[in-house]
Amino acid sequence: MKLSKEVFTIKKIPKVIWSSEDSFNLKPKPLTFVFLVFGLFLFGLGESLLITSGAGVGPYTVLAQGISNLTSWSIGLSTFVISIFVLLLWIPLKQKPGMGTILNAFIIALTIEFSVYYLPYPQYYPFQVLQVVIGVLTIGIGSGFYLIANLGAGPRDGLMIGLQKISNLPIYSIRTSIEVSVVIIGSLCLLNNIEKLLGEVVGLGTAIFALGIGPSVALGITIVGRLSKK
Repeated sequence: MKLSKEVFTIKKIPKVIWSSEDSFNLKPKPLTFVFLVFGLFLFGLGESLLITSGAGVGPYTVLAQGISNLTSWSIGLSTFVISIFVLLLWIPLKQKPGMGTILNAFIIALTIEFSVYYLPYPQYYPFQVLQVVIGVLTIGIGSGFYLIANLGAGPRDGLMIGLQKISNLPIYSIRTSIEVSVVIIGSLCLLNNIEKLLGEVVGLGTAIFALGIGPSVALGITIVGRLSKK
């Protein structure tokens, strides 16, 4: 009960004995760097579980699909443009990048690149949904490790942290609001292609991710934060 309450009320990324004092730290403690890499690996593995589940893509992929639908850009280019736009939003939010911001892209991409060949591709819908749930929880735990390392967040997590600081709302509510908003915008961009919207892009897995990733990230931060408090 206490854990559940903390998950839905936590507002700050906690500092533990292996957290970096400054996000712009080019010479972190070895343990800090190890937990950063481990967290990003788990994050990428969770993303891979979502991809191979076949139950619907994540919110930002919905948005990328929507932008691609309106502009005829490739999914890759749309994703890149979204990432740049989100990074620009950091400026008014006064978010600082770090090595984690750069490693976020490389480690997650490499993990996805290699892990999708070894993960299951379930054929039965209940197993697809279960795999989505496991993927969301894995991303949450990974986020806990890499965010508490305090070496710089990825574009989306940086947006979450920045909005939390100016709103003082719980982390889970900020993340959930962002993901749901992204799904809505992406879906609106796909309204002229209903078959693709409902058949290939948005599924139950998309809804589970959008509504579950906020509490999952808050859970990951809470659990990892309890491992070794300052």
